[in-house]
Amino acid sequence: MQKEAKARIKINKLLEQSGWRFFDNEKGKANIVLENNIKITRKNLDEFGNDYEKTKNGFTDFLLLDEKSFPFVIVEAKSEDKNPLDGKEQTRKYAQSQNVRFVILSNGNLHYFWDLERGNPSVITKFPTLESLHHTDSFQPNPSTLVNEIVEDDYIARVQNPLFDRDPRWSNDKTRTDYIHESGLKFLRPYQLDAVHALQESVDDGHDRFLFEMATGTGKTLISAAVIKLFLRSGNAKRVLFLVDRLELEEQARKNFVKYLKNDYKVVIYKENKDDWRKAEIVVSTVQSLSFDNKYQRLFSPTDFDLLISDEAHRSIGWNSRAVFEYFVGYKLGLTATPKDYLKYLDPEKVSKKDPREWERRQLRDTYITFGCERGTPTFRYSLIDAVRDGYLVNPVAVDARTEITTELLSEKGYSVMVENEDGNKVEHIYYHKDFENKFLSEETNRIFCKTFIENALRDPISGEIGKTIVFCVSQNHASKITQVLNELADRLYPGKYNSDFALQVTSNVQDSQQFTINFTDTSNNLSGHSRFLEGYKTCKTRVCVTVGMMTTGYDCQDILNICLMRPIFSPTDFIQIKGRGTRKYDFTYSMKDGIDNEIIKKSKDKFKLFDFFANCEYFEEKYNYNEILKLPPRTTYSGGGDGGDNRISEYENLNTDPLISFSEYAVCPEGMKIDRMFFDKFETVIKNNQFIKENIEKENFDVIEEYIKSKVFEKPEDYFNLDKLRKSLRIDRRISLREMIEKIFGKISAFKTKEDLLEEEVERFISIHKPESREVPLIRNFIKAYITDNEVRDIIESKEFGRFSTNTQISMKDFRELKKWREMIPEYVKDYVSLNKFL
Repeated sequence: MQKEAKARIKINKLLEQSGWRFFDNEKGKANIVLENNIKITRKNLDEFGNDYEKTKNGFTDFLLLDEKSFPFVIVEAKSEDKNPLDGKEQTRKYAQSQNVRFVILSNGNLHYFWDLERGNPSVITKFPTLESLHHTDSFQPNPSTLVNEIVEDDYIARVQNPLFDRDPRWSNDKTRTDYIHESGLKFLRPYQLDAVHALQESVDDGHDRFLFEMATGTGKTLISAAVIKLFLRSGNAKRVLFLVDRLELEEQARKNFVKYLKNDYKVVIYKENKDDWRKAEIVVSTVQSLSFDNKYQRLFSPTDFDLLISDEAHRSIGWNSRAVFEYFVGYKLGLTATPKDYLKYLDPEKVSKKDPREWERRQLRDTYITFGCERGTPTFRYSLIDAVRDGYLVNPVAVDARTEITTELLSEKGYSVMVENEDGNKVEHIYYHKDFENKFLSEETNRIFCKTFIENALRDPISGEIGKTIVFCVSQNHASKITQVLNELADRLYPGKYNSDFALQVTSNVQDSQQFTINFTDTSNNLSGHSRFLEGYKTCKTRVCVTVGMMTTGYDCQDILNICLMRPIFSPTDFIQIKGRGTRKYDFTYSMKDGIDNEIIKKSKDKFKLFDFFANCEYFEEKYNYNEILKLPPRTTYSGGGDGGDNRISEYENLNTDPLISFSEYAVCPEGMKIDRMFFDKFETVIKNNQFIKENIEKENFDVIEEYIKSKVFEKPEDYFNLDKLRKSLRIDRRISLREMIEKIFGKISAFKTKEDLLEEEVERFISIHKPESREVPLIRNFIKAYITDNEVRDIIESKEFGRFSTNTQISMKDFRELKKWREMIPEYVKDYVSLNKFL
């Protein structure tokens, strides 16, 4: 009886949270009735579990009504110890007798949504709203129409211009190519057609999840457009959600879909159309913006979208973002450029948990499982090797360039320097490969990197100037220094040509950096204006974009000729993505006027250079055939090596001091001082009145705002704001992040969540992803919370001293035994996906 009562109370709450009404109110008439027509009053609703948990027909269920009071949804309720699916077949018969299409099966902890016209029940974490179900009810999906739809190479071109083949320029072989280019018509390549056909075959086999594994540069967005048209045109979707994992890719995706599909379908970015997104067939959003503070649950119902496409799926459904993906019911397509067998030689049993390759392996494994490819075979695969072989992409010329310092850093011995300690004695410090990222910075090494690049870079085949280049640095500070050095060298080599525009820093802390990436593409080619090398030639004046991570995943600039890795890379996925920025083919063209005639000069890109200063290629591809290896000039200031000799550390490492700027001692009462309690209010006023922050809040540039606050607001005289003081003033039972504070100040969230709120969210995510049996949910809930919050529980698991559970106050030995497979899965899940810092 107690379990039945608890289930009933939880289901009542879930119904009300999704807008269903037990009683008439200002929003409309009551639209929840009991299957047995028991009259509902506020008193018996509050005592639901005790007054009539059972009837002669069994557990009392709900019938949800539409606006005309006709049956619309059956809610089959079970007690907490029962599996919601136990009543599936009985409910099907009842739904059919009531002419109802939708069913919700729930035991209060685990819930399924079932569209009887689509297929199997799907796990949901929130009940769908009436409005959302109207969206689903208004169309009749039929997989056979999708399977039988004819998809040919002009599938997108027919949307762009249905009559393109009636134009005389199309009929003429001599003018057809120029006509296609000028009209922007897009035709599917043979492998792109194969991808769409593979999806149709998969649907015919009864699948509703698909994974396309395709090399960077093979046109995944165009394929997505074809898939979207296929679902919308065949009546198997009315609205599509396209998820990207980077802010800059939102607008890029929207522009492409508009270019391909605008004549038939409307495309919007969610955050720019919060009030009228329902009018669009295609909605684009970053997965991060939806996952932050579980925004997706407040903004959407599980049935709002019929097809979800996850771009760069291994990234956009990793971490807690996977809960966003699993929240929605419907067809799901994942796109990834990272092949699973990239790590096929990795033995997971022998690799350290701190090894980034192990993290990548788990991401790829989770990606394949999420999209129904447990055996490791995607729905469709087209590799870089395939694309190069077929003539669609180009391979790099790898440039392995190492200074003496980077060589030492890469060695097993590491790079050794002698440093004077507090006692005046010299001690040896050893630095390794990874230390370059956060401990090591050398001005002279930076200069050698830049000089080597400029002297050996591929040139633009038309103008002869250095080809367009992306440089990847360690940090924003490193990017700033590299940009300065490149501009100094360019000014000496090409006086008056660039005026400090040769290289441009493109990082999140630079204003308009997002627009810089757009202006640098081959379609815009006007970053800092146009080149001064050749009059009338359309290419950027800026030749080099210096970034950290903004131009990696999904950035499309076909005329890139050089990629520079001025940092070590430890993620295989990042390495593949960065390398992929240069693989696209491109035709450089120039119209040279000669009297009244124009001569068209055309040069094709057949390679690009990958400058590698940290042996990244060797690290990831030991058998790679390096085409070019440069030996850098020796450093005259360097001596010794890894033997602890007297090295000039000031030239290699920044030794910054951290002076004491304030000091005070006082005893504080348990309630804290008034100034502590008012501290956040004062901070809120400062932030709200800052014009720079207000402008970036409108664009949701939270990374930019955080960097700005840390550098321009924190630790300044008068207030000396910092995170520790702000957290203390808030007196919340966990560590509040700066991002949460910003969201609260500008009304993006109504209140800070408590530790218990966050724990419940983590439990819900785990349940939505792993879908345990309903009887297991209470044990799982308790174990997840205990493992996250209790150091002793984590220590018991790590040390495998399970006998200690006999005295543990949170997990008993009996509970631990009954967890079975979950006692290993939950700790691994928490390690991989849950940040414990926010619970401290």
